[in-house]
Amino acid sequence: MIELDSFKKIEKCDESSMLELIESFPEQCQDAQRIGDGFELPQEFKRSYKNIVCTGLGGSAIGADLVRSYIAQDAQVPVSVNRNYGLPNFVTEDTLVIVSSYSGDTEETLSAYREAVSRGSSIIAVTSGGKLEKAAEEDGLPCLTIPEGFPPRCALGYSFFPLLAILAKIGIVKDQVGSIDDAIHNLRKLKDSRIGYKVSHKDNPAKKIAAEIFGRLPVIYASSDHTDAVVTRWRGQLAENSKTLSSGHLFPEMNHNEIVGWENPKKVLKDCVAVILRDAADHPRISKRMDVTKNILKKNEVKVLEVSSSGKELLARIFSLVYIGDFVSFYLAILNGIDPTPVEKITYLKKELAKT
Repeated sequence: MIELDSFKKIEKCDESSMLELIESFPEQCQDAQRIGDGFELPQEFKRSYKNIVCTGLGGSAIGADLVRSYIAQDAQVPVSVNRNYGLPNFVTEDTLVIVSSYSGDTEETLSAYREAVSRGSSIIAVTSGGKLEKAAEEDGLPCLTIPEGFPPRCALGYSFFPLLAILAKIGIVKDQVGSIDDAIHNLRKLKDSRIGYKVSHKDNPAKKIAAEIFGRLPVIYASSDHTDAVVTRWRGQLAENSKTLSSGHLFPEMNHNEIVGWENPKKVLKDCVAVILRDAADHPRISKRMDVTKNILKKNEVKVLEVSSSGKELLARIFSLVYIGDFVSFYLAILNGIDPTPVEKITYLKKELAKT
């Protein structure tokens, strides 16, 4: 796909400069770390909670999902992500609710915020402004303000690292400075040497994956241990950037149902590509299941792509898979001949909802 090596081709499609946002992601993460470290958490929040609920939608929720997945085995209390107008019944005054809305105007998130207030929960807002910032100010609640002007899906660093810093300040997890520095260094290395647009197609796994799934339906698989949220991120980026539908599932659950489904409808399956995301921390039996599943799919003449994480520490490896997916979604948008940035259907939906 020579067009992926042509900056003129990229520039022609990328009218809103999505490539610049993706390529500057390591710098965003560095800035997000600074913001998180500098956030002064009120003393009354430094106490024990029965559970922590992060509520948000879309690009404002995926950061929380990645945090939840990253700290799953180390967190001192349950951490969950809520994507709805309401909150689970277990949310009480002993719950810390972190309300995340990049714009500050997400109607579902504002509804959940009001419910958290009514239940007497401890609340921290994370936003770039809007109604959420105003409400938090009026209610006398702490608000971590992040930079505005990004498409929410392009502000992942700002939705992830400040949240991780908050949890460290509360004592839910240990200080993450070393792991964060390692992850940012790994992102820069990955961009410059493997997946950035200046790396030619023949040496660029992200460009190769985009070419393989071009015109097909990608089905993304990963382990449920630490990379479940990465599947969500890939699907979201393929939808919003590439305007491409995809599907996904997790090991080992998919081996107990979906694996049998790779037989019909045959007309659809011939245009499907399975993408397996792999990490060094995958359970040994999960790795074995991935190997067997790959062989089963190949026997059914299904194209299988494998994407391995890179980096020493878990955080770096998780973000390497995220970053590869972001670049894949961008390159696929170029192959589709579209500007990755506009999300017209979402804009239309919000306008219609605003009428009632």
